[in-house]
Order: sequence, then C-alpha cells, then structure tokens
Amino acid sequence: MSTPRTVHAQLIRVFVLTLVSLFLIPIATLLFTEYALRTQDAEFIQSIEQRMGADPTMSPAERAESIAYYRSHPLSGACAATGPEDQVYHDKVCSPYSMHWQFHYLELTAIWTLVLGVALLLAALALGAVAYVSRPLRYAAFVTGWRLVTITSAIEVVLQSVMLVWLSFWVTAYFWNSYYVKLIALAGIAAAAAVFFAIWTLFKRIPSGNAVEGELIAEADAPRLWDRIRQLATAAKTTPPDHVVAGIDTNFFVTEAPCDVGGRTLTGRTLFVSLPLLRVLDQTEADAVLAHELAHLGGGDTRMSAALGPKLQQFDRYTWQMREGGLTIVTHYLLRLFRMIIEYALARDSREREHAADRVAAEVTDPDAVIRALIKITAYASYRNSVENRLFAQQHQHDGALGIARFVAEGLPPYARSSDFLADMQQGGVPHPYDSHPPLSERMRHVNHPIAEQDYGRIVATPPAATWVDDIETADAIEQRLWSEYEQRFVQDHELSLAYRYEPATEDEKDHVLRFFPPVSFDLKDGNIAVTYLGLAPSASMGAAVTWDEIKGLTFKDSNFGRDTLKVTHFEKGTLGAKTSTIKLTGLGKRKDEFKAAVGQYWHRHQVMRAQRQQAAETLAAAGAGAASGGTAAPVTVTADSTGGDVTGGATGDSRPQV
Repeated sequence: MSTPRTVHAQLIRVFVLTLVSLFLIPIATLLFTEYALRTQDAEFIQSIEQRMGADPTMSPAERAESIAYYRSHPLSGACAATGPEDQVYHDKVCSPYSMHWQFHYLELTAIWTLVLGVALLLAALALGAVAYVSRPLRYAAFVTGWRLVTITSAIEVVLQSVMLVWLSFWVTAYFWNSYYVKLIALAGIAAAAAVFFAIWTLFKRIPSGNAVEGELIAEADAPRLWDRIRQLATAAKTTPPDHVVAGIDTNFFVTEAPCDVGGRTLTGRTLFVSLPLLRVLDQTEADAVLAHELAHLGGGDTRMSAALGPKLQQFDRYTWQMREGGLTIVTHYLLRLFRMIIEYALARDSREREHAADRVAAEVTDPDAVIRALIKITAYASYRNSVENRLFAQQHQHDGALGIARFVAEGLPPYARSSDFLADMQQGGVPHPYDSHPPLSERMRHVNHPIAEQDYGRIVATPPAATWVDDIETADAIEQRLWSEYEQRFVQDHELSLAYRYEPATEDEKDHVLRFFPPVSFDLKDGNIAVTYLGLAPSASMGAAVTWDEIKGLTFKDSNFGRDTLKVTHFEKGTLGAKTSTIKLTGLGKRKDEFKAAVGQYWHRHQVMRAQRQQAAETLAAAGAGAASGGTAAPVTVTADSTGGDVTGGATGDSRPQV
C-alpha cells in the first residue's frame, strides 16, 4: 500500500515531468533562435561598420547616420517591421522561407507554445481545485478540463513536432554548416507519427464497459431478502434497487451505471451482494451493510458515479495511449497531473460519503451491527487475500479444484485467534490519499460506537446464527459456477506465472517453460537466429550463442537497406567500458517487429525469473533467521495438492460506492 509520502512524491514527480514535457522543446527553440538572431545581428553590424569605415566616399556624418539606422533596425527585427518606410528592408531580409523568416516565425511559435503551456497548466490546476472544493461542480469541472486538455494537448503535439523537426535541421546547419538527412528524417517521421496519433486518438471512440461478475437474484428465488431490501430502502428514504446481483467478490456496492452481467446489460439501480461475505455476516450485520449501500443511492452518490465513471475510464485510456505515441508523451504528464488532482478530490469526497452512509446505516439498523460487519468484512478480505497469495506463490503446477472458498471458510476462525490477526487488521485500515474508504477507527468514531481491538477476533470467530444466504435458493449453485470459473482463470494465470518463475531446474519445469516460451526461429540472409528461453542462438556461421545471463543490455538498430543489427552489451568489461558484440540481422525483413517482440518477451521472462530466484533466496534466509530466533509461521495452511492463480485483480475504474 502506498503511503501519503509516496503519493505526494508521485505528484511532485508528475508535476516536474509536466513542466519538462510542456516547456523543454519550446524553451530550447526560443534559446536557439534568440542566440542565432542576436549573433547574426552582431556580425551584421560589425560587417556594416567595417565596410562603411573603409568607404572613402562617406562623410563621418553619413557614416554615423547609416550605422545608427542599422543599429535601430537589426536583422532580427526585419520580419516584424511592417511600416511603409521599412517595406524594402523587410522584403530584402525577410523574404518567405528565408533564414530570418524561419527564425522569426519559429521564435513566435515557441513563445506562443510557452504561453499555451502556461495557460494549460493553470487551467488544469484551477479546474482541479474547483473539483476538489465543490462537489456540485465536480462533474462540470472534470468534463471541462477533459475537453480542454485533450484538444489543446493535440495542438501542443503539433506545435512541438514542428519545432523538433525544424531544430533537427537548423542546429547542425547553423553551428557546423551541415545537416544530416537521417536525423531530419527520423525527427520528421516521429513528428508525423505523433501528430497523426494525437489527432486520431482525439477523435477515436474509446469503448467503455462495466462488466460485473455475478448472476441475477430473481425475487422468486429470494423473496424474504427482496422484502428486507425494500424495507431498508424505505427506512433510508430512497428507492429500492431494480436488480440484485450476487457474486463472489469480497465487496458490496451499488451503481446506477449500465453494467454487463452474464451477457445482459442491466440499466437502472443495481445492488451487488457478496455471497461469501453474506455467509459470515448474520442477518443484522448484513442489514447494516445493505442499508449502507442503499444510503449511497439516496445520497445521489451513484448518479454522480454513473455519470463520471465512464468518462474517467475513457480519460484514463486516452492518457495512457498518449504515452505510447512517441512525441505525444509531451502531453501525457499534463493529463496525468489533472487526473491525479481529480483523484484526490474523488477520494476526499468518497470518504465523506462513506461516513454519511455509515450514519444512515446506524440509524436504520444498529451502530454495533455496522461496526461488527466492517470488522468481519475487513478480516475476511485480508484472510482471503493471504490464502490466494500463498496459493499463487506455490512453485508447482496444481491438479483438481482449488477450493479457495473452503480454505477461507475453515481457516478464518483460527486466523482470527492468531497473533498476526490484529496487525493485519491495523495495516488494512490505514488509507493513503487515494483510498476511498476511511480507516475502521475513524468509522467507529463517526457512528459513536467504538469496539476494543481485543474483541475483533471474537467477533470474527463467532459463527452467525442465521444468514441471508440461507434464504437465497440459488446461492449454492451460483457460488459453485462462479468459483469454478474464477479458479480456472486462477490456474491459467498461475501456470503462466510459473513459466516466468522456473529456471528451469528439472525436466518437468523445462517442459512447462517450453509450453509458453518455445524457441522462435528467424531466417536471415546468412543463416538463422533462434530466440529461446536460454538466450539468442545464431546459426554456427554467424557466431556463438549468447545466454540471457551474459546480457546487460540490447539495442536494435534499424537500417534503411535491410542491414539491421542487434547490439549486445555484456556484463564483462571490454577495452573501453562494457564489452559489446553485434549480431547481424540482414534479411530479417517483414519479421522485424516479431523479432523485437520475441526478444523483449523472452528477455523479460529471464529477468523476472532471476528476480524471483533472488527473492526466494532472501525469503528463505529470512525464514531461517526467524526460526533461529524462535519466530512462528503464519496461520494459513494450504495442502500440497492445492492449486493457485493470479487473483490480485485490478481497479474496477467505475467509481461506484462500495462498502
């Protein structure tokens, strides 16, 4: 979990990168044009003085008058001289596309780009501040900022691309009286690609979606639960939900955004309930959670989330796409800065909404039920995460069903009585500025019902007398289907992870790695080269194989004539610096991108594997030290035939209120 200091450091870093990306190229252009024009002015005046000083036909008065005129009319000002008396001077010095014409207008371009950058930065900060201090104006501030920043960022890309291409010619031409076609071509291609990408991305329709993993609970399958939800909605002074969806996530939430459930798009008000959590909550505690969620509906939280959530998703996708477009990165950090300010505002408001929903739930049900439910949900989520992480960390492939639900259900009471329990509960309740949920102790204060930490374990370990799951006829079947699908994905991700983790050390591990990373061969003019999990294997006529362990860095060099090369930097020292070698890739042709992707993927696999090996060694050493000092093992037990997968999950991105 990020700390406030880390988040603040990220904000400062993004702000600095925003300044660099907005102002580096314009300032460089302005400094260069100013230097060149002032130098030209000085050289011109010096030549005029020398020529007139050597002219015997000019009187001292005429000489002084002429020099004074040229001093007051430098070459750098010719393009800006628009008076009738300056027309001849202007036309001679500032003819279209001449050197002074180009420098003059690029200088103006740099100045106005700087002005645009300052205006953009101030606008982003101002709109972010409005979103932070005013909830009613938050949506309008974000949408206004989104439109303003995205449109003007495309203009920024165009302007800075023009300056970069111009600099690629004139810097070398001015200082060394020569220019480099390849440099200009590279800058031109990069600029053209960036401009196209920025404009294309600006008008590209970015899809939005809100998939929810779960199944609908029909009223006929849970009539008592539906009746209770309606009663709670009436007490909370809100309209009951149109749909109830049951799933296995460790969460409850409500949303008014359209959501996809089992291939069907639900509109209106949707309440999501977690079947595993309903099994650990008694009906009074579950009522408190349901009342909390219904309070979000009554407070208008879901309406704002429904409107803002999809736009946040689209903005985020646009922001990260702008990072992938080469020169479009000049606007990426401004977009990120604006998004971070909005995120601060949303997190602050969300914590306030959570407190308000807690107070409604306490009034509708009971403060004690509210806090007991929060304690149980926090404990269950923490323990389930621990179980899944341990399953995923196992170094062997797994057969059969995982049984995560059973592991958690059976292990939760012992976990609640363990020495690690309170530490996990305390760690899980400390939010950083982006967390939308306040810590448990703070929520206790807001409902005026503190519970001592020493009572947490007893509350979690006490089984509920009756749960709402008992009244959902389809609950068992839904859970079985959802857990089966979840665990299949779990196993698939785990097996892919093992392919990254294995060295391999055994034949079985080797077979597993080869299943995901088989050798990929590329035909070349003078032979072929294979990319394998071990390294790069050129044919005998091309040189010796290079293992990944020998490689410190790789640089692919494109050639306009098909003579591509791969420069390998080794860890060992050479005559001057690190040792390097070159692999000729003549004849790679249309498979160039495929080769780059394969090298990147296989080398990344090796780096991940080495990092995992090092981490495992450090963990083993730490465990040995802990055992020597009398440390105890964590209270999670997983049998040897269990399987696991990547279940760390990701952000939903829909800003919907959650418990």
